[in-house]
Parts: sequence; structure tokens; C-alpha cells
Amino acid sequence: MKEIKIKDEFIKLGQAMKLAGLVDSGIDAKEVIQAGKVSVNGEVDTRRGRKLYPEDVFSFEGGEFVIKN
Repeated sequence: MKEIKIKDEFIKLGQAMKLAGLVDSGIDAKEVIQAGKVSVNGEVDTRRGRKLYPEDVFSFEGGEFVIKN
């Protein structure tokens, strides 16, 4: 599981995917999230603006990423 470090209280799912290098742009993030290809804490979430807080975990294409501050 890879860690995504944030400085703020939360990060939006689309931003976290870009920070992790999983997508190149917000448009790419929107497409894969709305297609149901991303899960947050074990459940599919189709909201690009979903707020992720420290210790939240998101998964995409077999990779898992945990938010840390």
C-alpha cells in the first residue's frame, strides 16, 4: 500500500489520483471515477469531489493508496 501525503485536512479523490500519478488530468480522473473503477474504504464511489481524510484508503487498478498527513 502506497502513502499519499497531504498537508491540509483533506484531499479530493480526483486530486489524490493525480498526486499518485494514476491519471494525467482531472478529466481522466472524472472518467475513471464515474465509471465505477475506484473504491474508497472498500466501496465504489463515483464522486470525483469525495473528500479523503487521513487513514482513508482508495483503490484503483489493483493498487491501494492510504492518505497520510
